[in-house]
Amino acid sequence: LDLLKNVQVQAMLGSGNSMQTNFIIQLGNKSQVPILSFSATSPSLSSIRSPYFFRGALNDSSQVCAITAIIKAFGWREAVPIYVDNQYGEAMIPSLTDALQAIDTRVPYRSVISPLATDDQIEKELYKLFTLQTRVFILHMLPSLGSRIFEKANEIGLMNKGCVWIMTDVMTNLLRTLEPSVIDSMQGVIGVRPHVPKTKALENFRVRWKRNFLQENPSIVDVELNIFGLLAYDATRALAEAVEKAGITSFGFDKTNVSRNATDLEAFGISQNGPKLLQALSSTRFKGLTGDYIFVDGQLQSSAFEIINVNNGARGIGFWTPEKGLTQKLSSNSTTKSKLKPIIWPGDSTSDPKGWEVPTNEKKLRIGVPVKKGFSYFVNVTIDPKTQEPTSVTGFCIDVFKAVIQELPYAVAYDFVPYGQPDGTSSGSYNDLIYQVFLGEFDAAVGDITILLNRSNYVDFTLPYTESGVSMIVPIKDSKKRNAWVFLQPLTWDLWVTSGCFFIFIGFVVWALEHRVNKDFRGPARHQVGTSFWFSFSTMVFSQRERVISNLARFVVIVWYFVVLVLTQSYTASLTSLLTVQQLQPTITDVKMLIKRGDNVGYQKGSFVLGILKQLGFDERKLVVYNSPEECHELFQKGSANGGIAAAFEEIPYGKLLVGQHCYKYTMVEPTFKTAGFGFAFPLHSPLVHDVSKAILSVTEGDKMKEIEDAWFKKHSSCPDASTVVSSRSLGLNSFWGLFLIAGIAAILALIIFLAVFVGQHRNVLRNSESSLLSRIRIFLRIFVSKDLSAHTFKDKGGIQVHSMGATEASPDSRYPASPSSYSQHAVSHFGFYGEQGTPRTEYGNSNHNPNSQAQAPPEIVSAVELTNPDQEIARSPQVVRENN
Repeated sequence: LDLLKNVQVQAMLGSGNSMQTNFIIQLGNKSQVPILSFSATSPSLSSIRSPYFFRGALNDSSQVCAITAIIKAFGWREAVPIYVDNQYGEAMIPSLTDALQAIDTRVPYRSVISPLATDDQIEKELYKLFTLQTRVFILHMLPSLGSRIFEKANEIGLMNKGCVWIMTDVMTNLLRTLEPSVIDSMQGVIGVRPHVPKTKALENFRVRWKRNFLQENPSIVDVELNIFGLLAYDATRALAEAVEKAGITSFGFDKTNVSRNATDLEAFGISQNGPKLLQALSSTRFKGLTGDYIFVDGQLQSSAFEIINVNNGARGIGFWTPEKGLTQKLSSNSTTKSKLKPIIWPGDSTSDPKGWEVPTNEKKLRIGVPVKKGFSYFVNVTIDPKTQEPTSVTGFCIDVFKAVIQELPYAVAYDFVPYGQPDGTSSGSYNDLIYQVFLGEFDAAVGDITILLNRSNYVDFTLPYTESGVSMIVPIKDSKKRNAWVFLQPLTWDLWVTSGCFFIFIGFVVWALEHRVNKDFRGPARHQVGTSFWFSFSTMVFSQRERVISNLARFVVIVWYFVVLVLTQSYTASLTSLLTVQQLQPTITDVKMLIKRGDNVGYQKGSFVLGILKQLGFDERKLVVYNSPEECHELFQKGSANGGIAAAFEEIPYGKLLVGQHCYKYTMVEPTFKTAGFGFAFPLHSPLVHDVSKAILSVTEGDKMKEIEDAWFKKHSSCPDASTVVSSRSLGLNSFWGLFLIAGIAAILALIIFLAVFVGQHRNVLRNSESSLLSRIRIFLRIFVSKDLSAHTFKDKGGIQVHSMGATEASPDSRYPASPSSYSQHAVSHFGFYGEQGTPRTEYGNSNHNPNSQAQAPPEIVSAVELTNPDQEIARSPQVVRENN
């Protein structure tokens, strides 16, 4: 007031703390005198109502992001702020709690300590923190009070292994001013402070300042300039540059508006240079000792924070920047995967703390568990008949809940409280249990509790941990009819037809390849057709007796053997399945049919399924209640006509249990009515719901859920594994067309090769013949149906085959005389053949084909000499057997 009223200062630099600065800001606004502070850090000082206030220090809220980044990096889910009870301490807490909520970290408690608190009061507050399970503490206060906090915390055990302490920038910046005993009690503490880049200008300034300080204070030897001294120097420089930039030459106040009766707070006028200095300071930009010095809306902007670890002094472990977050180095080429360097935690521990512990006197959660008879695989409560106290709580739902609690990043102490009577009966329905949670009798409800809309009006449910829906369970029967024609069912009609066609085709191909060289495929036409078919079809059982001589035929038969082997084995397996495996089908598939016939249907006692059945239109007199899978099975055995049931409506988890115990008797069928599945119930707006839901996802997506399901359901199931179930569907052509394609290609390729070789060997017939194309084709056919005397199968030991042109031709089979091996072009026009007999006849006169003719003389026997080249037959004229007149 004296400086403004009497000295008429044009600007003010300083004020020791935030409380003083708040008062001075009001004076500066009234007198339009700029206030430039380098030590007031309270966020509450920043306001659009303070246009003449410039903060030459960092706002306390600017370090909130760095603190929350540390908490998020280690996954701590709860943190307790400890702050001084004044404007400095309270101003940062709203922004801190908002930032913690943004990363899903709860603030279960706020510890507020008076700046005038005694040691006993501090100790009492710390003991209160000791009873909490949270072990992550954020300390925000001046060193004078903070040092006492650390010393007391070390005494009572809050600085042991498992604890986390994070202190804000004020104590971190003034760490060197603390006593050694205080530093010893702070081992393992993490601190946050603004990063001051090391520059040559900064080092020169420190040397000059220390020299001048020691000259003025020779008794003080160990002295260092902290960041507040650097900020004071930068603030002084900023104000000096602003005065020069504004070009102020005259100094004075305008007091025309000051009344004579004004008080001391109103007795000064308005600075004439205030607006000029305001504009000059707003545009000030330079490279200061602490970094870039820039005002934005009167606030100094921060660029980076340094993270330190107290371990026999301050040791840098990393940095935080708005662009990169946590990093070990500020350089852009940093490739380290770890966000911070190794940390020595309280208790000289190198392992990352969990951030929570199980306190000795914490109130445990009362978890309500339903008590009921039947379906004990889900929840089973055992009560001691003597003491009427529960001895054990087990079941699938209980194991899932325990696994979920273990996944939480903090400890949750709980006790299971059965919701039932001392005699083991239930105290009410599931809706009643939910209502007890709403009334506060239980802190949560765990069991086979289905998530429903009407229940969610009273409690908050977690995410479901089981399949959802209500399905209909009905008996099944074997619907497969087994009659005399069951042997046709393994293969579809198109596969039967294709197989038959290929048997005929392969038989023809083998005959064509073997006819000229194999005696087994010669003879009368009917004999050859029968032999070909017999050979082809006998390959099904590999019982053919005919030899295969040519290599092409052997190639075709080898491929066909493989096709037949696969086909017969598949047929055998499919027929076995049809005759032995039951074809189970549900007896009822339509709900409307149940209602129309008036059949009884069952539902579990106390289940919400009763409401669904009423909505579907079932008569309440047709609804039968049961308590266990065994009772449901007995009702199915009785049948609807005898007081039993024809179908049961059950939630999918219960239905799977029933079907698993009687998998060859019942099945679940449509329709399925949608529900949300089983979930855990907590009071409305409980902070645990979100964390427990995330833990449920962790359990269900991992292997833990499968282990729990196998432990409770798989060992009690009588159904075989899906891998052992044999399918009994008919085999179709789509499963074997590849084999038929290979066999067909092999057979056609063999025919093409055979025809090419055959035509090449007898090309002289076409070249020397002057007859028509039809005649030449007939010649080729006659050559084809004749024996290939050059083949090794028709040679004797001497290499020459002698044969008769008469009825006693020397052929391998005397019953079927062989055809002549060659014919001239001239002879073809005069002679024919008697079918497969191969005996020649003339076209003139009587032929000798009649064995009963007595007037004819025996034909002349002519010997034929083996020809090395069958084409030579064309050049020779056969000796003709003429009749004896």
